[in-house]
Amino acid sequence: MTDSSSILEGVHPELFREVFRHWPSGVAIATSLDGDRAHGMVVGSFCSVSLDPPLVMISAGTHTRLHDILVRRGQFAISILKADQHELLTRFAGIDRTFDDDRFAGLRAITAETGCPIFPEALGWVDCDVVDRHPGTGYSIFVAHVVAASLGESADALPMVYFKRAAHSLA
Repeated sequence: MTDSSSILEGVHPELFREVFRHWPSGVAIATSLDGDRAHGMVVGSFCSVSLDPPLVMISAGTHTRLHDILVRRGQFAISILKADQHELLTRFAGIDRTFDDDRFAGLRAITAETGCPIFPEALGWVDCDVVDRHPGTGYSIFVAHVVAASLGESADALPMVYFKRAAHSLA
């Protein structure tokens, strides 16, 4: 049996990135609060972990503001984006730098049980308490208990899908 570290040492990082560009994923925005200031970022590494108890996980780079907020606060919400929410994608991915001071400016958001912002037009959302953190090299995986969830106002819309470095619709 081969040690997993020796397998990873043989894979060039650019090849690893290229392979995973072929893995489509949904697009979501993770939000939290730092005091009374809302913060958010686009996450591609988000998935359900368990139904009983209801658990999800996200990954955040240690260089991000949201990472440090999650370590301190231990709560976040996830809004799952629909195909036509490109404005949210560009704001929260930092592509549109116009909103760097306040990415929530002019947007309609509601607060979840934890107080974290949620976008009601999304396909759905979950509100979470972090129960575990798994630090890695340059990132952490946060496992969280879902304390509230709902379908969004646009639950019947098509999802935004990230594939080969671009956002797409299933249509």
